Amino acid sequence: MFITFEGPDGSGKTTQLNSLVPVLEQQGLDVIRTREPGGTEIGDQIRSVIMDMKNKSMHPRAEILLFCASRAQLVEELIRPSLAAGKIILCDRYADSTMAYQGYGHGLDRKVLGDLLDFATGGLKPDLTLLFDIPSEAGLRRRLSNHEEWNRMDDYALQFHERVRSGYLELAAKEPERWVIIDANRPKDVIHEEVVAILKDKIKK
Repeated sequence: MFITFEGPDGSGKTTQLNSLVPVLEQQGLDVIRTREPGGTEIGDQIRSVIMDMKNKSMHPRAEILLFCASRAQLVEELIRPSLAAGKIILCDRYADSTMAYQGYGHGLDRKVLGDLLDFATGGLKPDLTLLFDIPSEAGLRRRLSNHEEWNRMDDYALQFHERVRSGYLELAAKEPERWVIIDANRPKDVIHEEVVAILKDKIKK
């Protein structure tokens, strides 16, 4: 199974992914944890360029191509071979992030983006996508209060992040069979219990 964790900045998706890994492993499942951008040696090098605050002048089209380059490497080097070996992949962000951030956030042509994403992923889609939804201002405030690294993507204006959140909700509404929306503005342990229940039900099927 290929499961992706999506959400606006500060939604807590990474925390929930990390908490889920030992739960699945205790059930005897072979779990691979990865992230975007990154997840491979080449992808991590690309990630450092994308996130560096020194690169605030980066054009959105350049940003998209870097994300897709990292994603293409991740799919071919890690995700496809792991799925073929019967493993469960938990990925912190995937192609939907590009559609939400660059398509809805930057307002770029979503048809063109869709074609580019299909090329970068070879058409590989997740079996399940968990959307950790939180108001944009609350998410950014959470990142600051947790003293998390503030990167170039975080530094966009609040209106950008609000467009991203709206984009995520629109994407989820278009594919309800793949997406599950989770209220991320709650205590971590409550959210964790919900995530575990969703995964147990999905894996049984």
